[in-house]
Amino acid sequence: MSSGAVSADSDWDPDEHVRFARYRRAFDEVAPADAAALVARVLTDPDKGMASSAVCEFLDRRAAELLTDPGYPSWRLEMTGSVEVDDFSARRLNEWTLLRATTLDEPWDAESLLAASHWLQLHAAEKSSVMAVLEVLVESGRTRRIRNIAKSRLSVAQPPMPA
Repeated sequence: MSSGAVSADSDWDPDEHVRFARYRRAFDEVAPADAAALVARVLTDPDKGMASSAVCEFLDRRAAELLTDPGYPSWRLEMTGSVEVDDFSARRLNEWTLLRATTLDEPWDAESLLAASHWLQLHAAEKSSVMAVLEVLVESGRTRRIRNIAKSRLSVAQPPMPA
């Protein structure tokens, strides 16, 4: 943490909006090697919802950057221990990993995709070009919107039938 914005108790502000803004700045400035420690520190904030939101915003940004990068698995391992104290952050990290698998056509299973949140199903429908992923979402996606997006993308992704 280059700014120390969240490391000193003397910097603690009773206003969660001020703390959230500090956390966002700290996440913007954190060196990759220090990110897991910062996540763990932010998740000690007494306002669990705000802390989880700040962490998930960071996870979303960083996971999106690394989604197809070979460095994703090691980054995920670094984050796993830090987020395990917060169910929402841990689930979001797991869902990014499932999204990566469905995007890169790595091993995944339909049950996990169908049990996933609306957020994950929508992202998979919008981003995956793996026909099996789109087929699962067309058949059993959580909402009509997810099913329709998957259907539209599947029709474009399918090769034309030979004459």
